[in-house]
Amino acid sequence: MKSVDMAIIGSGPAGQKAAIQSAKLGKSVALIERNSVLGGACIHTGTIPSKAMREAVLHMTGLMSRGFYGERDQSKRTITIEDLIYRCRAIIRQEILVIREHMMRNGVELLWGRAEFLGPHTIQVCRDDSCDTIEAENIIIATGTTPARPSSIPFDNTHIVDSDTLLELPHLPKSIIIVGGGVIGTEYACMMAALGVRVILTEARNMLLEFADAEITEALQYRMRSMGVTLRLGERVEEVVMVEGPQVQATLQSGKHLRAETLLYCIGRQGGTAKLALDKVGLTPDNRGRLKVNDNYQTEIPHIYAVGDVIGFPALASTSMEQGRLAACHAFGEPTTSIPHLFPVGIYSIPEISMVGKTEAQLTEEGVPYEAGIAQYREIARGQLLGDDGGMR
Repeated sequence: MKSVDMAIIGSGPAGQKAAIQSAKLGKSVALIERNSVLGGACIHTGTIPSKAMREAVLHMTGLMSRGFYGERDQSKRTITIEDLIYRCRAIIRQEILVIREHMMRNGVELLWGRAEFLGPHTIQVCRDDSCDTIEAENIIIATGTTPARPSSIPFDNTHIVDSDTLLELPHLPKSIIIVGGGVIGTEYACMMAALGVRVILTEARNMLLEFADAEITEALQYRMRSMGVTLRLGERVEEVVMVEGPQVQATLQSGKHLRAETLLYCIGRQGGTAKLALDKVGLTPDNRGRLKVNDNYQTEIPHIYAVGDVIGFPALASTSMEQGRLAACHAFGEPTTSIPHLFPVGIYSIPEISMVGKTEAQLTEEGVPYEAGIAQYREIARGQLLGDDGGMR
């Protein structure tokens, strides 16, 4: 049985930084990954593919330059799914090589297989033909999340998809219904609209991205409508079925029927904890598979930490990296300074949104006096250079 100072389950952004930080503190580290390549959902189905796709969309459609050059600026007249994922594949390959190099350079041992707790300090790592057992002084769970797939939605990965299977579509749809106005739904709605796809975005709440400042969200909704996105806010989807065409029909709570060639379901994500045998160490995830942690990212078991998407909001690669680093430092008594309430948030919609700190609504609720200053992009040279005269900061 191998013994290490730190065992980390999951090689996404949180797991990577936790491993490297632990190694830089002179500790022995084992990084466990169930897939055959490093990177987690961030590299393979989440952050990197979606952001690479966004940049490909902007480049191929010439969206930001049309104000200068008109429709002639579109670099490719007919854009296919293959065009979009070509860039994704190249970036993914490079990122995998970079991550592996970082692990080797810092002496992090890689263990391939499915992790399962045998006890508070013992993890079994199984592959198809064999298993290893390791003993760890400290353990960090960084297993990330997968898209929620409720049984009421008849996913077929062709007409009805989630964010993981969207890029596996055989062709770019002419129309799409997107269920869920969170970060993922909003980003893909903008990308699809920029490609000329007819987009209907449904959200049960009365506004997209409710955690963002209302003025910014309102501006984004205006821009999305101007791109041709139909927003159905304040209405819940009650039923999704296939109808003649073939088309997907979504029935709203009000009785409205929405039809499109494809439906993307992106409401909620499920923490990757179901197969870890957490009951053997006395941990119980919530109904979405997420783990509760304290300010130091410790679970109810002090030497077992959890970081990244598996602990919930904000579930962004940048914040996950910092959480992994901070958890590793705390595990080995290394002093750190952290301001989690000021971790930045970036949303890759079109246009992008970035934010840090509290919103005006939060400050008002807390009775904190504030002043707001707004600079319109049309008044700034950078806005003219970018061809983005509708933004603000």
